Amino acid sequence: MPTLIPQATRIQSAGNKPKLIDEYVGRVNTKSAAASVAHMRSPPGWLEPGQTPEFDEFTIVLKGMLRVEHKGGTLDVNAGQAVIVHAGEWIRYSTPENGGAEYIAVCLPAFSIESVHRDE
Repeated sequence: MPTLIPQATRIQSAGNKPKLIDEYVGRVNTKSAAASVAHMRSPPGWLEPGQTPEFDEFTIVLKGMLRVEHKGGTLDVNAGQAVIVHAGEWIRYSTPENGGAEYIAVCLPAFSIESVHRDE
């Protein structure tokens, strides 16, 4: 039988400015370790610490631009585009442009503080 998820749970974000994270599927809202699905809204000038996650992350940008720094350079992902970050790759997300960004992030397995491995 399908499971209705009546609402998301707001998750506290990391970074230099507050970012809205609404988790629909994941360890907090549905107690799922298999995957997480979250709706993100980050302000202009937001910058997250670098990280080397143990999960793959699939991100679809709905509005604005999401910058993904990686060991080989920088990738700008615009509205209507997507990016896959593979487990074990160092990356850092930011939204440097006016208007920030809105995006959907899917992590396999589900995001966790223990498996994201943020830079100190």
